[in-house]
Amino acid sequence: MNRLHTLAADPAPSPLERVGVRRVNDFAIVLIGSSKGGLAALQKLLGFLPATFKTPVVIVQHRMESAEDLLVELLQKNTELYLKEVEDKDIINRGVIYLAPAGYHLLIEEDHFALSTEGPVSASRPSIDVLFESAAEEFGSKVVGIILTGMNRDGAQGLKKIKEAGGITLVQDPEEAEARQMPDAAIAASKVDYILALEGIGRFLNSGGAAPFPFPPNGGKLSVPQ
Repeated sequence: MNRLHTLAADPAPSPLERVGVRRVNDFAIVLIGSSKGGLAALQKLLGFLPATFKTPVVIVQHRMESAEDLLVELLQKNTELYLKEVEDKDIINRGVIYLAPAGYHLLIEEDHFALSTEGPVSASRPSIDVLFESAAEEFGSKVVGIILTGMNRDGAQGLKKIKEAGGITLVQDPEEAEARQMPDAAIAASKVDYILALEGIGRFLNSGGAAPFPFPPNGGKLSVPQ
């Protein structure tokens, strides 16, 4: 059993889990995929995460390679958590937000990241599908997968893999997204657990261990209770 599994694993189901409720803090990792319009969406979403948020967060934002890429700096202004761009073989630590570097696919291998220069997937490198599928294989039901605004279909199949592995899947409400193609594709590919506005997703993550959210009985859009 790898180190991250050891940190995240719960030896026995809690009473809430036995009645169909799971908490964000029960999970090994939170994955977020975004493309067009993603900067503004991520800035808003990260602002909901408290400094005490422990589950590792990994972001794939489609972007061009650039020597003057300021994405890490821009996102760091919106969170008290430490945010860094992934380097090959980085150990996955709790309480850290990780950003996939431009021009590389990001994969998870046991307790660390791996970078790949294999060809683009869904015309993208980094690809959301590559990360999501890798995490589903490694952590199974301990994954939270989130698809935000974007113009292509990247992430739809990866989110489906997370759902099939027993993880929780969330999609930004297409009506709110700057570009709705990615949310629409994800919703069409599988029965996602939650379709929420950014505020709802943020409050879901911010709930941590304090305010459990039940699974919708049949998937689909759900309003987070006030």
